[in-house]
Amino acid sequence: MPAGDGASGDEGAPDAPSSAAPAGRVRPASIPDGLLTVEDHLEKILRGVGPLRAYDQPLVESLGLPLHEDFVSPIDLPRFDNSGMDGYAVLAEDVRDATRETPVVLPVVGEVHAGNARPFAISPGTAAKIMTGAPLPRGADAVVPFEHTDRGGHKVAIHRAPTEGQSIRRAGDDVTAGTTVLTAGTVLGAREIGLLASLGAARVSARPRPRVVILSTGNELRDPGAHLEYDSIYDGNSYMLAAAVRSAGAIAYRVGAVSDDPKVFRRVLSDQLVRADLVVTSGGISQGERDVVKQTLKALGTVEFHQVAMQPGKPQGFGKVFDEQTPIITLPGNGVSAYVSFEVFVLPALRRMMGLTPYRRPMVHAVLAADINSSPGRRQYVRAHFEVTHRGAKVTPISGAGSHQVGALAQANALIIVGEDETALNLGDTVRTLVLDRPF
Repeated sequence: MPAGDGASGDEGAPDAPSSAAPAGRVRPASIPDGLLTVEDHLEKILRGVGPLRAYDQPLVESLGLPLHEDFVSPIDLPRFDNSGMDGYAVLAEDVRDATRETPVVLPVVGEVHAGNARPFAISPGTAAKIMTGAPLPRGADAVVPFEHTDRGGHKVAIHRAPTEGQSIRRAGDDVTAGTTVLTAGTVLGAREIGLLASLGAARVSARPRPRVVILSTGNELRDPGAHLEYDSIYDGNSYMLAAAVRSAGAIAYRVGAVSDDPKVFRRVLSDQLVRADLVVTSGGISQGERDVVKQTLKALGTVEFHQVAMQPGKPQGFGKVFDEQTPIITLPGNGVSAYVSFEVFVLPALRRMMGLTPYRRPMVHAVLAADINSSPGRRQYVRAHFEVTHRGAKVTPISGAGSHQVGALAQANALIIVGEDETALNLGDTVRTLVLDRPF
């Protein structure tokens, strides 16, 4: 069943992690021996997952993914000289004396439309009606817009002289064949995809979106819409985590609730690995007698469980399972704990798998709008509302600090970080803040 990570659910003997900080990293003095720092546990995860192998992705499916290699343009853009306006293609010298009072009249020898795929040419002293994007006829060096003419059919009166090259889009004036237009690591958005499509790329080399299987554990869990018994609850975690996975750009497979029977959990987990690059579980990893995730995975000898110096989210686990050696990240069962743990540990892992950098959400600084107290020895992530006012960035803590209080979590758009050695942050202090839902 889901176990909490508050004052009661998280207590108990840790699973003997090393408490020594890696070389070059200062371990906060207030953290008790036997607890991992947030950075220690995150490093274990990031070392245990790697970027997925890149392959050619359909162009639109590559939205939000980084290019695996430089993209060199195979063609000029535009491919050929073409008209930038609807009008008449002319030789500028022929109409250099044209004015409204004394227009120059030329015979119209044809029409050129985009997509005709038929070469066309004009002789000196003639004009051709031309539409935007159509290839410039040979012999022409300017386009006179319709509004500077009488729009004639067989002959046209031009009453404003164009300059040479006017309204002509020259071949290669945007992109030249052989030039690198996007470098490896560029995250593909709508504009980049538009460019690639314009250059004829139907597919591009990128790392795929990780396939993430999400499992919640607990006999008491029911899908939304199902009947609730006296002691049953709706499974919010698997939906929340699946949504968070999709928001991160990965593919979510929500399995839903799995019972507290170790045999059932092991069978479901094994069955799901065929479609998993990563498994994320919630619940069943604290100190309870029926913490099925912990019992099952410890018996396999592949996952390490630790107590991490953070609140919410103290119990954590990571390892690889079965012959596939699929990485699995195990999160606490309380809703807020699961969400904060996803943000701190799972999101960086997903970004590493996709080849996105930075792995961690960047911190911003904001002015604190209310006092915060914290116990030493743990990093606290405080739900808050972040906003930018005319005075600058401000962040306000949201009441409801329990690790089960998802109502307060839904009101938050940020997490204030209170350091392990800090016991109080005061109104007006500049504090470190994670602004949630912001692309990075």
